[in-house]
Amino acid sequence: MSSLPPDLLDLFDIRWSRDFIGISRANSALKVLNNASLEEVPLRDQRIGEMRFIRAFFYFDAKIHWKRVPFIDEFIEDPKMVSNVELTDQELWNKIAEDLEYAKDVLPVTQSQIGRINKLQATAFLAKVKLYQAYEQSDMDHSVININQTMLEEVVNLCDEVINSGKYSLVSDYAMNFLNEFEFNDEVIFAIQRSIEDGSPDGRGSWSGALNYPQDPAWGCCGFHVPTQNFVNAFKTDANGLPLFGTFNNNNYDVATDAVDPRLDHTVSMEGKPFKYDPSFVHPGDGWARNPGTYGNYVSMKELDEPDCECRAANGPFTISSRNTTIIRYADLLLWKAEALIELNRISEALPIINDIRDRAANSRGRLNNASIYNVGSYSSLGSQEEAREKLRWERRLELGLEGWRFFDLVRWGIAKETLDAYQAVEVTRAPYLIDYEFTAGKNEYMPIPHKQVIASNFLYEQNPKY
Repeated sequence: MSSLPPDLLDLFDIRWSRDFIGISRANSALKVLNNASLEEVPLRDQRIGEMRFIRAFFYFDAKIHWKRVPFIDEFIEDPKMVSNVELTDQELWNKIAEDLEYAKDVLPVTQSQIGRINKLQATAFLAKVKLYQAYEQSDMDHSVININQTMLEEVVNLCDEVINSGKYSLVSDYAMNFLNEFEFNDEVIFAIQRSIEDGSPDGRGSWSGALNYPQDPAWGCCGFHVPTQNFVNAFKTDANGLPLFGTFNNNNYDVATDAVDPRLDHTVSMEGKPFKYDPSFVHPGDGWARNPGTYGNYVSMKELDEPDCECRAANGPFTISSRNTTIIRYADLLLWKAEALIELNRISEALPIINDIRDRAANSRGRLNNASIYNVGSYSSLGSQEEAREKLRWERRLELGLEGWRFFDLVRWGIAKETLDAYQAVEVTRAPYLIDYEFTAGKNEYMPIPHKQVIASNFLYEQNPKY
């Protein structure tokens, strides 16, 4: 622990505290609801389902960041007496799943009030939990020791419940997922509702992208979350419009000669191309970058809004947005199903799912102003299970790029170290600051339990391995 700088330790503690504040508030509401009669609260069971969904949401976030955390529900009298290793890894997943199963059972398919959790959202989130849980990990080194086939069958069935409801679908243009005017589109399964100018001191806007805007007076700052060259290169395609897989990173993307999947220009803003589909607002180059000599001048674009968007608000030098934060998209759910099918060796059933997503990408060029050479095709076959696995994982990288799930995918699959080591071996030649990179398997898949929390538990909490 002493090898980590104090400010980083504090950030770990802040993240932990926010998750457990959310859990505590859900528990406080559940205590009241559990003691209320149906006469007092006619929709009591539904409200309990909503609170249990919210508790599961925060526990899922804590679980994927720390793996072993204390499970504290509304019946625990003294939270300080609960160890973070009281439950096994699988038992903790089961607790999260139980909350979502309850929510799934009692919530209606539709709610009259925007923002209230419904049955299908709980079903989708349960599918995600089951997918993560299916990759059973060693407690010693976090390696994947078994892929639970029964749980994968559950994932398929849960995804089918959402799919067969007919309530959600892929929007016709990929761009619609990242524009304020379409924030309530048919692809959004679950999102955090945002607002500005709502009477609160700073609004309830999204701060997740506040540091990511270009260093430009139109926004303010700050040039963080810079896409890598490796990521940009991954969008290159061959003559058939398929990924280059083993050779994609041999040469850097050349806009004049290389064909790419259109999703590149929905995801990354780069020099000479229109920002956010506006031909009058073109990325000028290094002037938008915080430190172009070190990090380059690419800009992560999905989470950003144009300067004149009604959703935008300035908070000091930072830009916050009232555009909702999407947590689960329908495309993501389709890829969970495809992943489960591939691991079940039902590869032919996964093929049309992946092709539907690629076909949507191919048809998502209308707003892109012909900024690149586009060529994206469908697969005639996914090949062997290992080949299908590679194609599925590639598709997740392109479809969900820079939305925040990539690292957790790598950990779930048990390939974080090998993937990041291979990335660093080449990327360090382009970005020398990566010379200090180090990823220790069996350690860096998860964050250390915050030292403040270990002390607060009277050292009841056990630190994660190798920290």
